[in-house]
Amino acid sequence: MADHVDLVLAQWSERRPDLDASPMAVMGRLKRLATLVDGELRRNFAAHDLDSASFDVLATLRRSNAEHSLTPAGLMRSSMVTSGAITQRLDRLEARGLVTRKPSETDGRGVQVTLTKAGLDLIDAVLPAHLATEDRLLAGLSAEERSQLADSLRTLLESLGDKTD
Repeated sequence: MADHVDLVLAQWSERRPDLDASPMAVMGRLKRLATLVDGELRRNFAAHDLDSASFDVLATLRRSNAEHSLTPAGLMRSSMVTSGAITQRLDRLEARGLVTRKPSETDGRGVQVTLTKAGLDLIDAVLPAHLATEDRLLAGLSAEERSQLADSLRTLLESLGDKTD
């Protein structure tokens, strides 16, 4: 059995046998997986009128604390959304009534972003479908293989500086 990356590796081996193209075995597959997974997740989010960044903001607020509230800086640190995207996402989510932004009670210059009831209801409705989609995408792996893959990916991420300190 072979995949597209095997074809690419064979071609490089033939055209440039002097180079070690083995990193492409991992990186090429990660890139192809990311593209396939992203498409599936986007379809799931679209069914709920969300995109991945908006889902991530709502999910981050939902899981962060009992108040479902963070500062924009806290959202940036806790989510997978860049700083430039936070304000844009918050504007859209606030316009839809899914989050509120209010002055911080502890910092006069700060803002707290909080899930509204509608935001909480939406993320609670989307999350089971999201997890089911992820589970379906991983169905080709056994529980042990999933665990091994998660451990290997964690090790790689940590080696590249992605750590919680």
